[in-house]
Amino acid sequence: MKIAQALAQRKPEVIETPDGVKYYELNRDGKRHVVVPAVGHLFLLKDNSKSGWQYPVYDYEWKPTYEINKKAFFAKKYFENLQRLAKDATDFIVATDYDQEGAVLGYNILRFLCGENDAKRMKFSTLVKEDLIESYQNKMAHLDFPQIEAGLTRHELDWLWGINTTRALTLALKVAGKKLSFYLLSAGRVQAPMLYVLYQKEKEIEAFKPDPFWQIEAKIPISPELLIVCNHEADKFWKKEDAEKIFSKCKGKKAIVDEIKIRKYKQTPPTPFDLTTLQTEAYRFFGWSPKQTTNIAEGLYQGGHISYPRTSSQKLPLQIGYQNILKKIAGLKTYSKLAEKLLKGELKPNEGKKEDPAHPSVYPTSEVPDISKLNAQQKKLYDLIVRRFLAVFASEATRESMQVIFLINGEKFPATGRRTIEKGWMEFYGHYAKVDEITFPPMKKGNSIDVKELNLLDKETTPPPRYSQGSIVKELEKRNVGTKTTRAQILQTLYDRGYITGKSVEVTELGMQVAEVLAKYVPEIVSEDLTRKFEKEMESIEKGKRKREKVVSEAKKILGKIIVEFKEHEMSIGRELEKAVLETKKQQSLLGPCPNCGKDLKILFSPRTRKRFCGCSSYPKCKTGYPLPLIGRIDRTDKICEFCKTPIIQVWRKGKRPFRMCLFPQCETKKDWNKPKQEIKTEVSEKPKK
Repeated sequence: MKIAQALAQRKPEVIETPDGVKYYELNRDGKRHVVVPAVGHLFLLKDNSKSGWQYPVYDYEWKPTYEINKKAFFAKKYFENLQRLAKDATDFIVATDYDQEGAVLGYNILRFLCGENDAKRMKFSTLVKEDLIESYQNKMAHLDFPQIEAGLTRHELDWLWGINTTRALTLALKVAGKKLSFYLLSAGRVQAPMLYVLYQKEKEIEAFKPDPFWQIEAKIPISPELLIVCNHEADKFWKKEDAEKIFSKCKGKKAIVDEIKIRKYKQTPPTPFDLTTLQTEAYRFFGWSPKQTTNIAEGLYQGGHISYPRTSSQKLPLQIGYQNILKKIAGLKTYSKLAEKLLKGELKPNEGKKEDPAHPSVYPTSEVPDISKLNAQQKKLYDLIVRRFLAVFASEATRESMQVIFLINGEKFPATGRRTIEKGWMEFYGHYAKVDEITFPPMKKGNSIDVKELNLLDKETTPPPRYSQGSIVKELEKRNVGTKTTRAQILQTLYDRGYITGKSVEVTELGMQVAEVLAKYVPEIVSEDLTRKFEKEMESIEKGKRKREKVVSEAKKILGKIIVEFKEHEMSIGRELEKAVLETKKQQSLLGPCPNCGKDLKILFSPRTRKRFCGCSSYPKCKTGYPLPLIGRIDRTDKICEFCKTPIIQVWRKGKRPFRMCLFPQCETKKDWNKPKQEIKTEVSEKPKK
C-alpha cells in the first residue's frame, strides 16, 4: 500500500479479489502499474527424495509454501492472485526488502509465477514517499544476482543442515528409546553452535567453586545528606586473619581526608543503532527478547516511521536529509525543544565503525507517526530510536570524577564520586543515558570525619553470570555466528525446542544433553569455525567472488561426513538422549504443588475432550483439577498466587508476549476477565490419561 500511495500521481485504485486479497492499480508517467503484495516467502524448499522420514537427504526443490506448511494455507490466495495478474504483465519491478531474504522472495515469485528470470529492482531503506519515488526513478536495470545467489545458498545450506540433523537426532531417539515413539529434536547449521556456546557457559558455571574472601567496609557520613560506603584499598582479603588484623586496627578510629584527586573527562555520544545494538538496548530497558524487538521495529518500518531495521550499519549518510528529519521530529511536542536545539548547529553524527552495503543504520524518518495511534510497545521503541538519533548529533558530555582517599588509622579507604558538568548528548538520550551521579561536597586534606560503621564482611566469589537474551545476541555477533537477521529467530527456536529457558538464559537438561552428545560424536555440527566458514563463503558469493554451486557442493561433502559419523553412533546417541528427554517431559508437565494436598499438579490430556487440563498426581485420592489454555506452551514459574494459593504458570503464544496466570478460574486476580459462558468445574471428573 505504501508503495502504491507513493508512486501514484493520483489516488491509487484499491481492488479486492473475491477471497479478500487487496492489490493496487495506478498510473505513473502514462503507464499503468499494478502493485501486488506477497505474504513472506511463497516458496520453500521441500524434500524431493520420496524416501519417507529418512536421512541423508540431498534432493530438494522449491515448492509453494502452502503445499508444505498447512498453517500457511492462507498464502495460497496471494499465490494465485500473483499468478493471475502476471499473465497480462509486460514488465516487472521487484520491490521487496533489499536484503538476501527479500532478494530470494522476489526472485522466486518472478521465476515461478511470472515466468521471468530478470526484472528491474527498486532499492530503498524507508517507506517514505520521497524515498520510494527516488527508488522508482533510479531503479536498477537488473536484479542483484550476487545477492540472490547468496540468499539461495543460505536457504539451501540451512535446509540441508536442518532436515538432516533433525531427522538424525529424532530417529536416533526413536531407534534407541523404547519409551518414546516420536519426539522431535533439531540441531541446525547455526542453532547447534549457538546452543554449544550457551552449553559452555553453563559448564563454566557448574565447574565454578567459590572461594571465601573478606572485605572491610567503612560507612562515612561526608555530609548530613550523604553517607558513602567504601572498602579498604585491598578490596578482597584472602586470609581472614589479615582482614581481622586491619579491622581491629581501624575499629573506633576517625576517617581523615588524605588525598583528593579531581579529573574532568569527556564522554562521546553513542553511535547510531544497528539491529544488534537496538535489540541489546531494548532488552536492557524494556526486557524484550531480540525477536520481539525485531517484530516491533518491523511494524514501525512498515508504517514508514523508521528505516529498515535489519541492518548491521552504524552509519548515517548525508543523503537521508538530517535537517528535514529533525524538522519533522520537532513537530512532536516531546522532542521539539531538543530537535530545534540541534538545528541551530552543525549536524555531524557520531558514526560507528560497522557498515552494511544494503542499508544505513536504524533512524526515524521524516514521516513521523501520530503517537496516539501507536501501541504501547511501538511508542517505547520509537522513543528509544528517536532519542538515539538525536543523541548521535549532540556534543560530548563533560563529566567530573572526584576520588577521595580516607585514612583510618593509616589504612587507605578510597571513595569515588562522579557528576555531570555538561550533559551534552545525555540531555537528548534522556533516561536511557544511565550514569552514576554521586556528588561529593567540598573537602580539604586533613578533614576529620567520624566513621558511622566499620564492618568485616564474610563473602564468597560468585560464578560468571549467564547470558541475557540481549548479551547472547551481542556475543554471537562478536563470534560471527549467524547473521543480524537470523540470531533472534534461532534463539527463539532454542526456547521452542525446550533447550533453554528463562530471561537469564539457562540451558535445560535436554539442551545440555543434546549439546554434549553432538560435541562427543559429531563435533563438526557444533563447530563455530564451520559456521563462520560458510558465512564467509556466502559473503564471497554476494561479492561475486564465489559460485553457489561450488559452496553447496562442498557443504554436502562435509555434511555427508558428519552423517556417516552420526550413523556409526546412532544407538549410543539415542540412548544418551532418551534419559534427558524423559526427564524433560516429566519436568515440563509439573506445574507446582496442589493447594489441597501438596502433591504435584501436572498437565494431563483428556481422551474424551482431546483437551489438556491440570490434575493432581495423587488422583483419585485428590480430585483437584483446573482447566488450561488450549494453545501455547506452558511453563511453571515456581510462584504461588497470594489469593487462591494455586501455582502461577506462564503461557507462551506464537508471535505474542507470554502472559502469567494462576490456575483457579474464579480467582480474585481474574475478576476483570471476561466471564465464561458456563461454570468451569475445578475437579477432575474422569481418570487422567497416563
